[in-house]
Amino acid sequence: MAIESWIDVGSCEELAAKPLQQVLLGRTRIALTWKDGEFGAISGVCNHVGGPLGEGTLHGDYVSCPWHFWKFHWRTGEGEPGFEEDRVPAHDVRIENGRVLVRSIPSTKRNRKPHAPHPLAREPHREPGPIRILGLSTTAMHAEHPRYSTSEDLLQCALDAATQTLECETRLLRVRDLNFRMCEGYYSKAARACTWPCSITEMDPTDQMDQVYEGVVHWADVILLSTPIRWGGASALYYKMVERMNCIQNQETVSNKHLLRNKVAGFIITGGQDNVQAVAGQMLGFFAEIGCQFPQFPYIAHSRGWSAEDMHNNQTYVQRSVFLREGAAGLVTRCAEMAKVMIASNLGEHALVRGGRKGHQLDTKAQLQGAVAQPDGTAPETASTS
Repeated sequence: MAIESWIDVGSCEELAAKPLQQVLLGRTRIALTWKDGEFGAISGVCNHVGGPLGEGTLHGDYVSCPWHFWKFHWRTGEGEPGFEEDRVPAHDVRIENGRVLVRSIPSTKRNRKPHAPHPLAREPHREPGPIRILGLSTTAMHAEHPRYSTSEDLLQCALDAATQTLECETRLLRVRDLNFRMCEGYYSKAARACTWPCSITEMDPTDQMDQVYEGVVHWADVILLSTPIRWGGASALYYKMVERMNCIQNQETVSNKHLLRNKVAGFIITGGQDNVQAVAGQMLGFFAEIGCQFPQFPYIAHSRGWSAEDMHNNQTYVQRSVFLREGAAGLVTRCAEMAKVMIASNLGEHALVRGGRKGHQLDTKAQLQGAVAQPDGTAPETASTS
């Protein structure tokens, strides 16, 4: 049993200079507050995913977690109205001789209000059936005045061929039709602050990025993505989408959790000006990091070159080109055949070890302290100075 004690955490005058700060009771993090001439102390560990409450902000009577903004009363530790059952431990505080003392044993217990898991949080499992192909079009346009898109046209040709010739199931998501927020950089706060499902998706029921997550993680065997070339890169809508897909890649590098298994990706890239290889290279790099495999010749592309500013002619060429349509059908066929191979030769749950570009799990603390990490990933030994 823990031995009750009162721990001196510092000078009353100095600690009262900040409305909220983190202090330690040994190794226990405490969020210490100063409000209305009184100190309050609650656990410094958020109920959600362990965010540091003492590094957050004090809004009225509530400490707001810096990671995902869960709120707890500065004195009682209870959640905000409607979430009172979600509470963190509260600690008694007293002042003696100008010093702040916090009771080591909390006066209340932690309680987590039951939260139904998000539908996306289920374990990925492929149901039996034909190959499933998800088309993602990242062309932006005015919703009320749609225009012709060369990349989306070829994507539709590929999906039609998959349905009619290969007897695959297909879905088309026009990303421009989805109302979703941009990535708000939770990973930049702390690696574990980027969660799966995405924190934005968990907190905002109107955010429609869940449709992309559902298709990519749970439904599709093949992800076939199309983009125009915009100033030498993929479309801004593509980047908005894949920044939100960073939560999938972070599960690989932070949690060693493989959300994408036996997935195949292919790409359709078109534009009036060149830079096809650079656009394809970025897309190949990103989708490789989230666990996708690629068929031989994983993309088709069309560009009329740097000097071709007559976009109406570019559109006419694509609309009339038999070769590009045959190329789109060939691409989806290669992707579907690769998907069959991947499904039939499942690598198994324990075959993938530390996926992603950070496969060796960098030990940055050891680097900073001049220590040598053990081969099995256990605590580092002190480096020899001889």
